[in-house]
Amino acid sequence: MQIAADENSKATEAAGAPSPFVAPAGFTMLSVVMPCYRLAKTIGANLRTVAALLAPIPFEIVPVDDGSGDGTAEAIAEAAAEIGAGRCRPVLLAANGGKGAALVAGFRASRGSHVLLLDGDLDLDPARIWRFFEIMREKGADVVIGSKMHPESTIDYPWSRRLASFVYYSIVRALVRLPVHDTQTGMKLFTRAALGHAFDRMLTKRFAFDLEVLSILRDAGFRIAEAPITLDFGDKVGSLTLRNVRDVMWDTLAIFYRTRLLGYYKTLEPRPMPESPPAVTAVIACPGSSDMLRRCVEALAAQRASYPRLDAIVLPDATTGEAWPEWVREIPTGKVLPSDKRNLGIREARGEIVAFLDDDARPLEGWLEHAIPYFSDRAIGAVGGPAVTPPEDPFAAKMSGRVYASPLVSAGARRRYVPTRVTDEDDLPSCNLLVRASLLREIGGYDTAHWPGEDTILCLEISRRARLVYDPWVAAAHHRRPLFGPHLRQVSRYARHRGYFAKRFPETSRRPAYFVPSLLLLGTVGTALCAALAPLGRLPAALAAAGGGVLALYLALALLFSFSTRLRVWAWTFAGIVATHYAYGWNFLRGLFARSMPDGVKAFDHQGQDAP
Repeated sequence: MQIAADENSKATEAAGAPSPFVAPAGFTMLSVVMPCYRLAKTIGANLRTVAALLAPIPFEIVPVDDGSGDGTAEAIAEAAAEIGAGRCRPVLLAANGGKGAALVAGFRASRGSHVLLLDGDLDLDPARIWRFFEIMREKGADVVIGSKMHPESTIDYPWSRRLASFVYYSIVRALVRLPVHDTQTGMKLFTRAALGHAFDRMLTKRFAFDLEVLSILRDAGFRIAEAPITLDFGDKVGSLTLRNVRDVMWDTLAIFYRTRLLGYYKTLEPRPMPESPPAVTAVIACPGSSDMLRRCVEALAAQRASYPRLDAIVLPDATTGEAWPEWVREIPTGKVLPSDKRNLGIREARGEIVAFLDDDARPLEGWLEHAIPYFSDRAIGAVGGPAVTPPEDPFAAKMSGRVYASPLVSAGARRRYVPTRVTDEDDLPSCNLLVRASLLREIGGYDTAHWPGEDTILCLEISRRARLVYDPWVAAAHHRRPLFGPHLRQVSRYARHRGYFAKRFPETSRRPAYFVPSLLLLGTVGTALCAALAPLGRLPAALAAAGGGVLALYLALALLFSFSTRLRVWAWTFAGIVATHYAYGWNFLRGLFARSMPDGVKAFDHQGQDAP
């Protein structure tokens, strides 16, 4: 493609574009996806700058507000109206999901043959885009990434950032063997095919997002080139904290494991949305109206914008008086168990897929777009994903979520709280679970003899007939109970049923990880008894010393896994991990030795159905 110089010469020269502009093969339009977080003061001017720069070529700007809540969305809307609806098409996310999630949402909304990922703060000069195009054309590249280490780059960058970039580059080079000098610069040009390939396979939403995209493309044989940038870091403070360094390194090691050891990305085949997507009915069991329930319905309304074949059933104890939209049906149930409510929802569901949500959970961006393609495979009966702690939760609730997310607490079940990788499962919680309606009716719905734990029984029955798939992008936000009392009461209730289920349903509940907290408790009691009896002989003294050493090691591990640069967070997490282990251990034993379990408490617990 070539844009003639006669008509656009002056505008092209003013924008810094070559005249005439020679586009790379296959070019029809450039989509600029700009993730924005709390940029209310600057994003409007930044969008206008990009629009003026790209005037000589076909383009669209897709700014993505990542749940800023500070007026960024309003500033974007104002600038979009000025630039024009066809050339500025905002995507406004209800909750902060991280840069990776924002970029994926922007890409899904874009239409261009080529896509530029550009940080919304414009600390990188977008005028370098013309050099990016030139390099893409000359080298036949599928991806051109900005590099601070390119010899033509002009950068104003603090020495601490330069050092961090060099160290991280060295680690990436050693672990992932990616043949580029800079993975993290926020200006990258892709062909649509290349970026779509990466986004269909990626897992990381936040910290090492850029590295994962490039690793996927390198493994798939896409050609990657580097281009110079102009970087003015200015007087920004930035976010180079110990916590961020830890998070980036954790994600980087995960990518190393998936790339170099598992070859994981090569095993993934994207699943396209079926030509005739199935109808979905969301079933929300709840005690009554609440702000959380309203946010859940609002999040479902956002899903309907891209997936209109969605309706919902709200199942409160009594009429709420809410003016729900026409696609939401409210069916009062009386004061019954959540399993009874969900079974009513199954009977009333019109959709081919039933999506279970708790009223204190809400689906995140792309929930249905990622879940529904799995159901094209008739061998798959259910799909679920993580239920992450929402950022607006109060401090004590966030600490509960942090405890659950600790590998020392949840072990293999950690994927329920932190996105991991696509895998088959046999026990997923009902706060975020999509199941074929025909399969639910074949099974007979939920077992109403147990609560909590009814989702464990349902998933066991599903797994005997079909596959259950976990996908990290089929995500919901789920409010947590605050540490310590409410959190520990929830843990205790689930532990009693897990202990009882270890006898009744050994396939999914008689696993070593569930017994470990009880062993810790028994070891602690045994050590205390031996210490009390130590004056009476050598054996109790030796046993007390050995037990004390094991307990010291456990406490050291709890401290390590609780680490935070914020002392208050570290202390709360450490105390929460220890308290959770002892509460779980005691109540697991109670359930293990119980002859039967009560039918459940009739009072609905609407804050947390996900079993630890």
